[in-house]
Amino acid sequence: MQKLIGCLIVAFLFQGKVFSQEKLVSSGEIPILAWYSIPAAETSLARYQEMKEAGISFQVNNYSNIEELLKAMDIASKAGIRIVASCPELKSDPEGTVRRLMKHPALAGYHLMDEPGLSAFAELGNWARKIQSIDNKHFCYVNLFPNFADSSQLGTKSYLEYVHESIKHIPVSFLSFDYYPVLKDRLSLSWYENLEQISQAATRAGKPFWAFALTTNYDEDHLTPQTLAAIRLQVYSDLAYGAQGIQYFTYWSATSLNAPSSEDQRGAPISAAGKRTVVYDRVKAMSGEIKALSGVFLGSKPVWVRHMGRGRIPNGTIRLTALPQGIKVLETAGAPALVSLLEKGDNYYLIIVNKDFLKSMDLTLYGDDSLQKILKDGTIVPASAYEPSMEVDPGDAAIYRIPKTK
Repeated sequence: MQKLIGCLIVAFLFQGKVFSQEKLVSSGEIPILAWYSIPAAETSLARYQEMKEAGISFQVNNYSNIEELLKAMDIASKAGIRIVASCPELKSDPEGTVRRLMKHPALAGYHLMDEPGLSAFAELGNWARKIQSIDNKHFCYVNLFPNFADSSQLGTKSYLEYVHESIKHIPVSFLSFDYYPVLKDRLSLSWYENLEQISQAATRAGKPFWAFALTTNYDEDHLTPQTLAAIRLQVYSDLAYGAQGIQYFTYWSATSLNAPSSEDQRGAPISAAGKRTVVYDRVKAMSGEIKALSGVFLGSKPVWVRHMGRGRIPNGTIRLTALPQGIKVLETAGAPALVSLLEKGDNYYLIIVNKDFLKSMDLTLYGDDSLQKILKDGTIVPASAYEPSMEVDPGDAAIYRIPKTK
């Protein structure tokens, strides 16, 4: 009987070893920030727990005074949410306000301005330096215009000049820009060029960058409501270009917060009435994927990013003409795809994004025996366990790991 039990134990352990699957290991998680989050009047632990359940780790709101902000920070800390601080006192008395905020466990950083032009850069730089003279442990945050802003908005003759001047004048820890590219039946023409521009500028400056995904209604030209495919396309394209933070615009419907404008900001994860919409569940699903894949994207750097597919590729991008070592075949039957090679530690990661948010893509990929496939839950399996030809859902990404050769 003892021998039988011993054999069963050995068999069980052997079976566990054979069928156990490796998981990604990460030193942290990709930050996920929500714009227009919980209004001050709705501040409660239940609301912040609801936001945490959607996978959001950071939030930014414009509070009417520091007391509103501190109340939100006290509640947010209990739910594990961190706040990028914004209130009038941060501008009128930066040193005194920072001293009140800097030791709070919910503080993530300080929000200075959204979409400034060149004329504001010097003042923003001085403001950031005042804050950093008191607190250099939390970041100062400025979000830049997209590349379709005109010269009167930018204050420069070109977009690249605008980005470079911001880096020169404003001492931020990372770059950030917004762009909402998913229209009803197509993508905006200059979005991928904007990702190229920001990614390259951030690399030259030795800084990371954060990028956006639209999670609300916007106007008559944009997709409404935001589908999981559209959100995935934005997020995976951002990450494939090396983004180190993802920002959702918006979390709470901004219609209840903003003056009337041409922007239709109703279809957010939380409606103006405070109820969840279908987008809440889509954002929650997307956040789960980001967190599970932080072992791929957090701290990784692009080696190159290429585009492929029938017809023209986006302006400012480069067509895929050569495959990385270890990949023998990569075909999409002419469908538009983004292909990125990221480097992290002892591995390369190959990211293939289906750039069509309405149609699936047929991907055929052959690699050598070392090629591994990364599943959406962070599980790592031999690529050979899957058929070499597979369907990639609209806007989705296929992810592979290529161990570096000695």
